[in-house]
This record gives sequence, C-alpha cells and structure tokens, in this order.
Amino acid sequence: MSSSRNAQVLTDLDPPFQIEQPRDMIRQFTPNWFAATMGTGVLALILPQVPGVGPTLRPIGEWLWLFNIGLFLFFSMLYSARWIMFWHEAKQIFSHNVVSMFIGTIPMGLATIINGFLLFGVPRWGEGMVAVAQVLWWIDVAMSLGCGVLLPYFMFTRQEHHIDKMTAVWLLPIVAAEVAAASGGQLAPFLTNPSEQFGMLITSYVLWAYSVPVALGIITILILRMSLHKLPPDSMAASSWLPLGPLGTGALGMLVLGVDAPAIFSAQGMAGIGTIAYGIGIIGGLLLWGAGLWWTLLALLITVRHFRAGIPFNLGWWGYTFPLGVFTLATLKLGFLLKLGAFSIFGAVLCIALASMWTFVAALTVRGGWKGHLFVSPCIAKAA
Repeated sequence: MSSSRNAQVLTDLDPPFQIEQPRDMIRQFTPNWFAATMGTGVLALILPQVPGVGPTLRPIGEWLWLFNIGLFLFFSMLYSARWIMFWHEAKQIFSHNVVSMFIGTIPMGLATIINGFLLFGVPRWGEGMVAVAQVLWWIDVAMSLGCGVLLPYFMFTRQEHHIDKMTAVWLLPIVAAEVAAASGGQLAPFLTNPSEQFGMLITSYVLWAYSVPVALGIITILILRMSLHKLPPDSMAASSWLPLGPLGTGALGMLVLGVDAPAIFSAQGMAGIGTIAYGIGIIGGLLLWGAGLWWTLLALLITVRHFRAGIPFNLGWWGYTFPLGVFTLATLKLGFLLKLGAFSIFGAVLCIALASMWTFVAALTVRGGWKGHLFVSPCIAKAA
C-alpha cells in the first residue's frame, strides 16, 4: 500500500457529525467512551507490577488511576444527562446491534477503579478504602449480571444480526462478569470477616462461570465467521483483539481466585477443597493463557494487515488496550506464582507495548474529542 494510505490512520478524522454546542455532545454521547476508562485503568494497575521497575512506575500508575476516576465520573455524568435530556433517543441503543454491546464497558471500567482502591487507595488513605471497594464491587456485580443476560436477550428479541456481520463486540456484555470475578478474587483477602471472604469468593467463582463458557462459545462462532466471511470491516479492526479479553481475564480470574482459596476455604473447614482450587487455578490459568497467546499472535497478524491497508481512527481503537492489559496481568501473575523469569520478561515486553498503544490511542482520542469528531451516536444516525 502507498504511504498516503498509511497516513490515513492519522489523518482520516473527517467527522460524520460535528458538535456545535455542549448540548450536542450530551445528545451524541454513547457508552463507547467508557472503553477509554478500561484501557486507562488496566495500564494504571500494571505499572506498579512491572518486574524491576514497578516501584519507580507506581506514582505514574497512581496518577493514572486518579485520572481514570475523574474520567469515569465525567463520562457517567454525560451519559446520565443524555438519558435525562434525550430519553427517547437514548433508549434506542437497545435496538442497535453494535452500540448496545458497549454498555458492558461501563462495569468493566468501574472494575479497574475498584482494584485501584486496593492497590493505591489502601496504602494512601488506609483500610477504610476496602469498604469503599466492597460497596462498589457489589454495584459492579449487579451491573455485570444485568449486562450479561439482558443484552443477549435484546439481541434475540429486538435486534437484527447476521453471521457475516458478526464481530467480537458480542463479547463485551458477557465478559463484564468475569472481570468482576477477577476483581472479587483480589478484594476477598482484604476483608476481615471470614464469612464475607467466603461469600465473595463463591460469588466470584459463579461470576467466572457466568461468563467464560459463554465467551468461549462466542469465540468459536467468531472463528467460524472469519473462516467463512473473512475479516470484519476496517472500522471494526480493533475488535480482532477483543477475544483476548475473556481469555486473559479468565486466566487471571483462575489465578487470583486460586491463590487465596486455601486460606478462605480452610476457615470454613474445607481445607481439601481449597488445595484443589489452588491447583485448578494454576492449571486453568495456564491453559487459558496458552489460548490467549495463540489469539495474541493471530490478532497481531490481523492488525498488521489492517494497518498496512490504512484504517480511520475511531473509539473502537481502545479495544487494542484492555484485552492486552488483562493478558499482561495474567502473564505477570504467572511469572510471580511459578517463579519463571520467562513470564516476567514477556510481561514486561507486553507492558511496553500496552503503554505505547495507550499513548497513541489517547492522543488521537483527545484530538478527535476536542474537534468533536468522536461524538456521534449511530442509533440516531440510523434513525435519521
């Protein structure tokens, strides 16, 4: 492809719609923006865990976490305002076969903030942050459960879907529950009441099962779809990374749940089950990580093909960040538990790739958001 086509990645920001006043920004706001909180949040969580330089990068990670809280609150205000001011237009999202899937990014973005309260909030402000994280986690669980079943129900009853038009965005509402599961696995050890620990651990295992098997089924269909109908359109190029999300989060969930299972089950008089859960966590995490590695290599090849052709920027590019982020967290966790340097080194390499992609996508998002290019609701456009 020519260099002019390659340059299109950076310059093709001609807007299908351009805001003229703040009211337009509210009217055109969609949940796609919450994908930015997912990518920002996961990078914040990774930086303090990078082998060798984690303590040095910790202040940057904490700053990103605080920034992400502000970002999440700002987006929440905008989206709430849209529902209040433009109710009849806002509710059309449930009939849109793509934008509706991004509702799942809201609880996933919140989960990164919850984990940040444990990693950054507790050391800075004390144990009281655990209670904050606990309350937010149950809210996150409720949203994840709702997304995981209501959005597929709308797919079956309101929306029009065809196998040749399918993309990996189908995964977004489903994966929210396993993200909450991994978050619960990290929060449970911070609780002081053994009964609460046990309840959160069991809930997290249920959330994992609520999501991962369904996600694996969708990935299977997606492979069939790409075999029969080739790659999705350029506008959905970043969706090729989305299957890495449930694989990476599934692996991370197995690992974090298994690590603390022995102590939590032992407190309930079930030490044997705890030992089994620890072993299942390690083996299950490794198996899902291996599947994630295969998808990472495949997604890299697909991404190179798309970028060589030249693709326009859109908010979907945040799909490059969070899946890679959770796979990086799983890689670093395996390196820590198995004491294998190869995982730690690979995790550091993935962190560099993630930070680079986040910087690139964030810069284009700021540019497009400032000019109003990225504020467009396909639900309204389709209706018009």
